[in-house]
Amino acid sequence: MDVADVCIINACTLTENAERDIKRFINQCRSKNPGARIIIAGCHGEVYPERDYGADLLIGNREKFDISDYIHLDGTIRGKDNSTSIEKAYIKGVQAGKTRFFLKIQDGCDRFCTYCVVPFARGRPRSRPVDEVLGALKALKAKGIKEVVLTGIEISAYRDHERDINLKGLLMLLEESETPDRIRLSSIDPLYIDDEFIEILRESKKIAPSIHISAQNFSDKILRLMARHYTGDYLIDMINRLIKRVDGIGIGIDIIAGFPSEEEDDFIKTCKVIDSLDIYYLHVFSFSPREKTEASKMPHHVPGNIKKQRVSILKAIDRKKRLSFYERFIGKKAVIIPEAKIYRDNLIRGYTDNFIPVYLPYKKTLENRLIEVKIKGLKDGLLIGEEE
Repeated sequence: MDVADVCIINACTLTENAERDIKRFINQCRSKNPGARIIIAGCHGEVYPERDYGADLLIGNREKFDISDYIHLDGTIRGKDNSTSIEKAYIKGVQAGKTRFFLKIQDGCDRFCTYCVVPFARGRPRSRPVDEVLGALKALKAKGIKEVVLTGIEISAYRDHERDINLKGLLMLLEESETPDRIRLSSIDPLYIDDEFIEILRESKKIAPSIHISAQNFSDKILRLMARHYTGDYLIDMINRLIKRVDGIGIGIDIIAGFPSEEEDDFIKTCKVIDSLDIYYLHVFSFSPREKTEASKMPHHVPGNIKKQRVSILKAIDRKKRLSFYERFIGKKAVIIPEAKIYRDNLIRGYTDNFIPVYLPYKKTLENRLIEVKIKGLKDGLLIGEEE
């Protein structure tokens, strides 16, 4: 068996579990690759540079993109963050015919929500210039990539200052530019979703009608403690406007369970609201106190066993929501882009524009093509389709 000379761990710092993962990965690397150099790269080095957990080298987010310059060094290297630029988009090495590509258009955040350590890890907001975004998308189309996900720490903060173009302006430019067939948006702040944004989404021929909203809670008390500058009623109204105006939209939301001072009534309210909304799915997180954040110093932390129970309840709601959303589309036609991976021995999977996974009998010729299918029904938890 080959043994690695260098093991690189690109380390998150968002939750306590992330730190446990770093320790676990280091132990695995040491066990399987005796004598290998261990390097921790990324957000962990930005926020907790003193915690190397026995790694030979710890580097920050800027340095990891030039890792060959540092790979033989020891200690901690975390340069001063460049808050006005974003690393180069590496398109040349992208495999031709790859189905989906994640293109970072923005980095950084200065919101300082009380639970979030990201501003300390990623620095102030900065964006990829419009011309570079358009050039990258054109190059990705030439490589045969069918879908691009526009990502960032907070893509609603996107702005090309030289051209005075924000995210809405960028999305409108994409409509008339050379791009892959389908553009998908990553997580977005609820306050950015106004009538103008909804109209852009509704009228677009490229932007997928699926959206992931960083809601976090529906209790006004908890939202205030989180320093989220909206109310539960705002979220309800905004989500219902999206559902009404964007046909078939698939809406996912982030929810944090067990935030400090979250009482049973607060939690029950959030569950009841989610249950009443015609959304697609939840991403559920248990509150994890992180050093440097205001929430870590707050009183009335929720006991771990109660947080675990609340996460379990929310995940059950998520399962119910997904199944209900799937059932709405049985018997209907949809366009999917099958991926080059086989499931359960003979199935291939592709996603609809509203992010529903549909499975078909495997055929090599279906890979990385936009094909129309009819969704026939559910089998063993999977939505099964057939080519039209």
